[in-house]
Amino acid sequence: MELVDKTINSYFDVWLGPRDPRVKGWLLLENYTPTFIFSALYLLIVWLGPKYMRNKQPFSCRGILVIYNLGLTLLSLYMFYELVTGVFEGGYNFFCQDTHSGGEADMKIIRVLWWYYFSKLIEFMDTFFFILRKNNHQITVLHVYHHATMFNIWWFVMNWVPCGHSYFGATLNSFIHVLMYSYYGLSAVPAMRPYLWWKKYITQGQLIQFVLTIFQTSCGVVWPCAFPMGWLYFQISYMISLIILFTNFYIQTYNKKASSRRKEYQNGSTAIANGYTNSFSSLENNVKQRKQRKD
Repeated sequence: MELVDKTINSYFDVWLGPRDPRVKGWLLLENYTPTFIFSALYLLIVWLGPKYMRNKQPFSCRGILVIYNLGLTLLSLYMFYELVTGVFEGGYNFFCQDTHSGGEADMKIIRVLWWYYFSKLIEFMDTFFFILRKNNHQITVLHVYHHATMFNIWWFVMNWVPCGHSYFGATLNSFIHVLMYSYYGLSAVPAMRPYLWWKKYITQGQLIQFVLTIFQTSCGVVWPCAFPMGWLYFQISYMISLIILFTNFYIQTYNKKASSRRKEYQNGSTAIANGYTNSFSSLENNVKQRKQRKD
């Protein structure tokens, strides 16, 4: 394994140049192999998990979901606060910030961004809970792509550009995750579900986040500093891929549902005229609602 790690590290050094020495020896950052293995195991569980659960009863996971989502909400809030204060302490330039001019604030940003990288490993549990609860419809291409790539991308970010211009996307994402994981934590409590109305606005916030990140990253291209240009181009490309996937998700989830509701409403007169059909539909909907409340 040591030989494999040395070989991989030598290739990375040739392709990407010398690593940032400030993260040398940090947990999971020394070699790429652990990150790759965790990612491969994640994809394997995504593939085999639903097959294993096919003939089994779904797990509720209600109690652990509340704790899990509360924990990630607090971690995201901590990262957001530390990143914002670190940026102000280091006098970071919005348009372009290199990785070695913020003084002690750079180290503060690096420490927080390590937690951001590590949180992407913790977030693999999002998918595992879907599998255990047999919510396989939520394991989409977008979901798996986003989770699997973020963990790997941030391994490279932490080794080569662990501060400076890298702060912006992580700061916005931490704020969005405060809203997202607090929502999912509350939704795990059945009594709270009728009061949770802001789910689609979280997706809108994510799309705004990607657009703002592209804008801020593009500033570094137009008004360059010592931050490596290749990382800026990569981030813009990755954000575009997320915008495409999240926009498709938003349309499929919310626009089509709204269209379906309108059609059902328009067909209501026929259903009312045919009392039997209308009663059957109402009964079926009531049964479905009762089943959903048991989740």
